[in-house]
Amino acid sequence: MNERVTTVVFDFGGVLVDWNPRYLYRKLFDGDEAAMERFLATVCNQEWNEHQDAGRTIAEAEAELIARHPDQETRIRAYYGRFDEMMAGAIDGTVALLEQLHARGVPLYGLTNWSAETFPHALKRFAFFERFRGIVVSGRIKLKKPDPRIFNHLIETHGLTPSATVFIDDSLKNVDAAKAAGLRALHFTHPERLAADLRSLRML
Repeated sequence: MNERVTTVVFDFGGVLVDWNPRYLYRKLFDGDEAAMERFLATVCNQEWNEHQDAGRTIAEAEAELIARHPDQETRIRAYYGRFDEMMAGAIDGTVALLEQLHARGVPLYGLTNWSAETFPHALKRFAFFERFRGIVVSGRIKLKKPDPRIFNHLIETHGLTPSATVFIDDSLKNVDAAKAAGLRALHFTHPERLAADLRSLRML
C-alpha cells in the first residue's frame, strides 16, 4: 500500500482521554481493591457498559442492573452519575501530537465507542475536541467498534479515502477491524510509539 496518508482518525478513550472506572470506584470502595474489582467484573462490567456505547439509554441500563443487584444501587447509579470522575484528564503526549497534526493542516476525525449521553461531558471538558472536522460517536448511531458498519459509516459520512486514512486505537480488535475496512491502522500503546509511527508515515 503505497498511497500517502493524508487523514488521521483518533479513538478517544485510552488514546486522548485517560478514562478508567477505577478512578471513581477506588473512592467508593475506600481503597478495597479486591471488592472494587469484583464489582467491576460482576456488576458494572465492561459488557454492561458496552450496551450504552451501542445506544442503550442510561435509564434502561440502570434499571436492568439494579433489578439484579438492588443492594448495589448507589454504586450502580454512580457509574454515570459521577462519570466525570472516571476521566483523570487528557493524555498529554497524544494531545501534543494531535496539535502538531492540526498545525500541519492534517484533516482530523474521531471515531469512539461512547454513550451518547455521557460524551457531552468530554466535549465540555477537553478543548482539543475543537480540532476535529467530524466525530462519529457509537451511542449516537447505535453501532460500535469493531462492527464493520461503523467504519463504513465513518468513511461514507465524511467522504474519506480509506487507503489514505490512518486510524489510531488502543484496542487490537478495533485496529484489525479498521484494516479489514480498508483503512490504515495503528495500535496505540504510548504517545512516543505513536509519534514514531506517524513519522514513519511522514505525518510529522
